[in-house]
Amino acid sequence: MADPSSYRPKPGQIPDSPGVYKFRDEHRRVIYVGKAKSLRQRLASYFQDLSHLHPRTASMVTTAASVEWTVVSTEVEALQLEYSWIKEFDPRFNVKYRDDKSYPYLAVTMNEEFPRVQVMRGHKKKGVRYFGPYGHAWAIRDTVDLLLRVFPVRTCSAGVFKNAERTGRPCLLGYIGKCSAPCVERVSPEEHRELAEDFCEFMTGRTGTYIRRIERQMADAAEEMEYEKAARLRDDIEALKKAMEKSAVVLADATDADLIALAEDELEAAVQIFHVRGGRVRGQRGWVTDKVEAVTSGDLVEHALQQLYGEESGDSVPKEVLVPALPDPIEPVQEWLTERRGANVSLRIPQRGDKKALMETVARNAQQSLMLHKTKRASDLTTRSRALEEIAEALELDSAPLRIECYDISHLQGDDVVASMVVFEDGLARKSEYRRFQIKGFEGQDDVRSMHEVLTRRFKRYLADKEKTGELDEEGVVDESNGGANGGANGGANGLTEEDGRPKRFAYPPQLVVVDGGQPQVAAARRALDELGIDDIAVCGLAKRLEEVWVPGDDDPVILPRTSEGLYLLQRVRDEAHRFAITYQRAKRAKRFKAGPLDAVPGLGDARKQTLIKHFGSVKKLRSATIEQICEVPGVGRKTAETIVAALAAAAPVAPAVNTATGEIIEDEEPVRAGASNGETEAPVTAGTSEERRGQET
Repeated sequence: MADPSSYRPKPGQIPDSPGVYKFRDEHRRVIYVGKAKSLRQRLASYFQDLSHLHPRTASMVTTAASVEWTVVSTEVEALQLEYSWIKEFDPRFNVKYRDDKSYPYLAVTMNEEFPRVQVMRGHKKKGVRYFGPYGHAWAIRDTVDLLLRVFPVRTCSAGVFKNAERTGRPCLLGYIGKCSAPCVERVSPEEHRELAEDFCEFMTGRTGTYIRRIERQMADAAEEMEYEKAARLRDDIEALKKAMEKSAVVLADATDADLIALAEDELEAAVQIFHVRGGRVRGQRGWVTDKVEAVTSGDLVEHALQQLYGEESGDSVPKEVLVPALPDPIEPVQEWLTERRGANVSLRIPQRGDKKALMETVARNAQQSLMLHKTKRASDLTTRSRALEEIAEALELDSAPLRIECYDISHLQGDDVVASMVVFEDGLARKSEYRRFQIKGFEGQDDVRSMHEVLTRRFKRYLADKEKTGELDEEGVVDESNGGANGGANGGANGLTEEDGRPKRFAYPPQLVVVDGGQPQVAAARRALDELGIDDIAVCGLAKRLEEVWVPGDDDPVILPRTSEGLYLLQRVRDEAHRFAITYQRAKRAKRFKAGPLDAVPGLGDARKQTLIKHFGSVKKLRSATIEQICEVPGVGRKTAETIVAALAAAAPVAPAVNTATGEIIEDEEPVRAGASNGETEAPVTAGTSEERRGQET
C-alpha cells in the first residue's frame, strides 16, 4: 500500500487549466483516468488526509504510485480525451460498463454498391446504418419481412448474390417480389440504392410520408380500374402499418429521444436505455456496471452518455436525451453531444407528462435488470463454490463455510434498537432461518454492547438445545458422536427439529459468523462466543468504509480483491442483514407511533378491539361509556369491561386540545385508522416470505 505523499506533485507543478489525468500503479499500469476543469484543484483533492476521502478514492490513491496529466484547451476536449483513454487503458478504478447481452441491430450496408439489409451484432462499422438495438433477432426478421413488400431491398449474402449474377437467376425472394433482384439487373444500382434510402427513412420514423404516397397511388390505380395494382398497394399499406404496430406509440408528439434510467446500490448500477424515434420505441438496451470508483448518479449518467455516443455521429445522436440526473457541470457534456450530432441536443430531466411516465417505465426496467443480474450471479453453483473457497482461504478456515450467519444492529438515534440474523447456506439465502431480536439488556445506543448481547442470546439457545438432547456433557462439551456442531443431516434423530418437522430456532450452528462492522464489533462477537466456551466457530466483520474484512485479534484487516467472488458473497450477506434489520426497526417504530390506548388492555385481541370501536364509533365515545354499556358488546365480559375502563382512564388526556389560533376546543372523535387503535400489534416484515416472520426472538 503506497503512501500518496510519496508521489504527490508540488502545487506549482500542476497547471490551473482543463485537462485529463492518469494514476498509475507501481507496474506503470493505468488504474484511473479522470478529467477536470482545473487540474490543480482536482489533483489537490486526492492528496488530503485519507480519512477525509471516500473509501474507494482512498483505496485508489494508496494503490497508485504516480500521477500524470495532459492539458487541453476546453472541457469538451477533456471529455473526449477521457473517453479515449478509458477505452484504451481500461482502468480498474473507473466505471466499467458491460452489456447484459449482445444486442442485435437491424443494419443497412450503405457502404456497398448494392446495400443489404441484415441482422448485425458487435462493433458498429463505418458506412452502415443501424436501427435498434432489438431485444431479439427474430423481431428484426419479422419487421424486415413485412417491409420487403414495400422496400424490396437485397437481403442475401455476398456468396448468394455472386452466384445469382453468375447463373442469371435470382433467389426465391426475387421470384416472389420481396427483392428487386439487382443481381440480375432488374433494377439499376441507383434505383436499388434509392430503395435502401427509402427503407432507412421509414425506419428512422418518417412513416407518414410513405403511407400517404402509397395511398395516393392506390387511389389512382382504383380510379383507372387497375384493381389488381390497387389491391397490391392496399396490402403494402397494411404491411407498413403492421410493422409500425410492432413498436407502440409512447410519445404522441413524434419525438426523437433517448431515455436513460439508473438502478443502483452501493456496489453496482444498472443502466437502461430506450431509443424512441418518431414517438415509438425503436430499441432498448442495458448495461450493468461495478461501482469501483466514488460516483454519483450524475457521474453514472455522464459515463453512460460517453458509452452511448462516443462512436456515434449525425442522426444516431437524437435531438433530446432524457436522464434521471444531470452531469456536473452539464455544459461540456451538452456541447460534446451537440458536436457529435452536428445540431443542438437537449439534455434534461423530464418533469411531467408522457415523458416522465415513460422514464418511470425505463427505471423499472433498470431495477429489474439489476435484480436479474444479482440473481444470476448468486445462483451460479460454480461461482458460489469459488466464493466459499476464497472466504475459507482468506480467513484460514479448515473448510468452506457452508453455513454463514450475519448479524446487524439497527436503531434510530438510540430508539427501537433491534438486531437481525440472516443465514446463508451453500452461498444462498435461507430465509426460513432468519431471526430478529429486540435489545433487552440496556437502554440507548451502543452497537458493540448490542452485538455482544445478541450473540450471547443466540448461542445460549444453541447450547440449551444441545443440552436438552443430551449432546452436551456436564462440562458443556459437544458430543460429536451424536451429530455435534454439524448435526444438520440428522436433525430429526438428534432433536434439532420441532414435532412438526421444522428446524428449531437456533439448533444449527454456523461455520462462520459475520458481523456488520469493524474491529469493535468483531471483538464483541468473539468475546461472546469465548464466554460461552465456543471455540469452533470462526468470526469476521465486514466494514463498509473500505469493504475490509476484520478478524479477531488482528490489527490489520484482510483485503480481498475488488473482483473477488468471496468479497461479493460477504457483501451480499452483510447487505441482506442490514436490510432485514432496518425493515424490522422501521416496523417497530411504526407500531410505536400507531399505538392506541386499547393496546394497554391485557387479553384484548384485534377482533374484540375492532368490535368495540365499531360498536361505539370512536375511542372517545368508548372512554365515556359505562361498564354496563361496554358489557353489551358481544364477547366482552364484566371483568374485561372493567379492565378497559381502567386502561382508558389511565390513558385519558389531561386537558382538551385547544386551537391556539381561535381558542376553540377541538372535538377529537379519535376515529380508528388501520394500524392505530384497532389493535394492530405488528407491522409486516417485507422480507419476502412468511418464513422470515416465523419464530421471532423477542
